[in-house]
Amino acid sequence: MNRPAVGTILLLLPFVSACAQQSMQSAVSVEATVAFTEGPTVAEDGTVYFTDLYSNRIMRRSPAGMVSVFRQPSNRANGLIFDSEWRLLACEGGDGESILPRVTRTNMETGDIEVIADGYNGKQLHQPNDLSFDAQGRIYFTDRPGANPRPEQTGVHGVYRIDTDGSIERILTEPEVLRPNGIVISPDDSTLYIIETEQSEGGPRLIRAYDLSAEGRVSNSRVFHNFYPGRSGDGMTIDSEGNLYVAAGLNNLRGTSETLDTVAGIHVFSPSGELLEHIPIPEDTITNAAFGGPDLRTLYITAGKTLFSVRTEIVGTRR
Repeated sequence: MNRPAVGTILLLLPFVSACAQQSMQSAVSVEATVAFTEGPTVAEDGTVYFTDLYSNRIMRRSPAGMVSVFRQPSNRANGLIFDSEWRLLACEGGDGESILPRVTRTNMETGDIEVIADGYNGKQLHQPNDLSFDAQGRIYFTDRPGANPRPEQTGVHGVYRIDTDGSIERILTEPEVLRPNGIVISPDDSTLYIIETEQSEGGPRLIRAYDLSAEGRVSNSRVFHNFYPGRSGDGMTIDSEGNLYVAAGLNNLRGTSETLDTVAGIHVFSPSGELLEHIPIPEDTITNAAFGGPDLRTLYITAGKTLFSVRTEIVGTRR
């Protein structure tokens, strides 16, 4: 079997601030940190898009290394992914006032933003977290309540499927799934993977796998990997051979019941659940990963304030 990852991890940030980029002839202001990186995804031209959660913005890094703000405010965008037509899909947590939690689709040519999900059965979503898509173009996303859900919200943890006609179906809910977080679909569309992330003692910190039918329904729930008592996975991606690349673990304790048993980094699992490799990441908190580059062999990783990359031997996917 090919070795999943090879080479040196590259530090792609610190950032050049947005104001500095507008006038490179003047003194350049360099931001050493951003608040919190998440949701990397790579556009057709190689630009890496990712979210800065605490600053409520979506960032982008060009192939030449220029970093700029793509959208601010981002409506608390979290997970991002480009669909098969290179439209940017985003899980948005809402602004707490007029804009609801939702999933949107941005036409990158026109800039038009389309809301493709903001509720289910007359109830509002909570905090759409992450998303993936299958070969038919159906979109799957996770949603979970915050600390103080409102009566007008669904009130449940859920995984949803948006069909190509725009209809929405909830395919998983509690107790079948709790605290759903990262999500990805295998390259052959046969398996759906969900990360469950709970910081409190005794809560789920694991990856679940489900058989996925041609109609987009799930069955045969099983535990793929259990991270407990360490920090669970957050986001993940998958390569062309079906190996999972899971952002999980901690370098330092953070005042929760999570231990250091799961070391911070990218944990690479075979389709059978065997741990093939651990790619250490020196910064907390590691959040997500996505493949990019001309050959889909560059893995981009978000952790804390930083965007990293590492080359891989195996070709990735855009899921």
